[in-house]
Amino acid sequence: MKLIIQIPCFNEAETLAQTLADLPRSIDGIDTIETLIVDDGSTDGTAELARRLGVDYVIRHRGNRGLAKTFSTALDASLGHGADIIVNTDGDNQYRGADIAALVQPILRGEADLVVGDRGTGSISHFSPTKRLLQALGSFVVRRLSSLDIPDAVSGFRAMSREAALRINIVSNFSYTVEMLLQAGDKRIATTSVPVSTNPKTRDSRLFRSIPQFIHRSASTLIRVYTMYKPLRIFLGVGAAVTLVGAAPMLRFLLFALRGESDGHIQSLVIGSSLLVVGSLVMALGVMADLIRGNRVMLEQVLLKMRDMEARQGASGAIRIPRGELDGLHDRLQQAIQYWPTTEDAGEKADTAPNPLRGRGGA
Repeated sequence: MKLIIQIPCFNEAETLAQTLADLPRSIDGIDTIETLIVDDGSTDGTAELARRLGVDYVIRHRGNRGLAKTFSTALDASLGHGADIIVNTDGDNQYRGADIAALVQPILRGEADLVVGDRGTGSISHFSPTKRLLQALGSFVVRRLSSLDIPDAVSGFRAMSREAALRINIVSNFSYTVEMLLQAGDKRIATTSVPVSTNPKTRDSRLFRSIPQFIHRSASTLIRVYTMYKPLRIFLGVGAAVTLVGAAPMLRFLLFALRGESDGHIQSLVIGSSLLVVGSLVMALGVMADLIRGNRVMLEQVLLKMRDMEARQGASGAIRIPRGELDGLHDRLQQAIQYWPTTEDAGEKADTAPNPLRGRGGA
C-alpha cells in the first residue's frame, strides 16, 4: 500500500521545511510513504528547497496557474507514481502532519474513498467571527447541494483512494475543495470526515485578498459547478418560477375578460404571455443541458479508463494487464493465426469457420 502526500506550493520556502518535518514517516497499514511537491511558479526557490529537503517528486509550473490547476497537476502526478492513497495538505503548515494517520484510516478500513479533515472552524482562534460565520454558512450550502455530511467543506486537508482520485476532474480555476465535494455527491463517491487539528497561523491566505472577493468567487464557482452537474434541476426551477410569475398577469387579464372589462388591460396579456414564453424556453434549455450532461458523463467514463491506463503506465513503465485477462491469451492467438485465411477461398473460409476471437469482445 503506497501513500503519496502531495503539497501544492506557491512561495512556501519559509514554511516548507517545517511542513515536511511534521509529516509521518510510517503509518500502520501503509508500506510506503512518499512526498510530492508541485511548485506553482514560485519566485522564492520553493522547488530547489524541496529537492534539497529530499522530496521524492518535485514538479514545477513555469507560471502561476492557481490552486485548482496545481491540485490537478499533483493529483495526476501522484496517480502516475503509483499511489494507492493520496493525501493533500498545504505548504504553509496549517495542518498537523500527525493527523494524516487518522485521515487515511477510513480508506484503509474500506469505509470511504474520500476523507475530509474537519478543522472545527468554530473554535479556531485566529478566525474572525465573520469568517467563522461564512465558513459555517458555506459548508451548510455545500452539504445541502452535495447531499454529503461534511462539516468543513473548504478544508484542503483530505485523503483519497486511487479510485476516487481517478474519478475526480477539477474544471474550475479558483479552488478544488467545493467542486470536489459536489462531484463526490453526484458520482456517489463514499465520503466522510474526521476531526483534525491546526497549527498556529503562519501567513494570510493567498487564495483571496478580501472577504467580499472570497464570497464572490466561491459563490460563482458553486453555482457554475452545480449547474454543470444538475442542469435540469436548475433550469426547470428557474423556468417554473418565471412561468408562475407570468401566470399572474395572465390570470388578471382573464378575470377582467370574463367580466367584459378586458379593454385597457392588454398590457397584462402582453407581459404574461412574454414571461410564459421565456419560462418555457428556459425549461427547454434545461432539457437540452441535461442531454449534454449525459454526453459529459459518457466522456468522463472514457477519460476514467484513459487516466487509469496512463497512471498504470506511469507507475510501471508499461501498461499492466490484469492477470485474468492473460489466461488463455497465447492459445487464442495461436487459434487466430490458424484461422486467418491464406488461400484463394479466403472469403468463404472467413464466413464459415468459427472465429476464436468472438465471445471476448472480438469482431
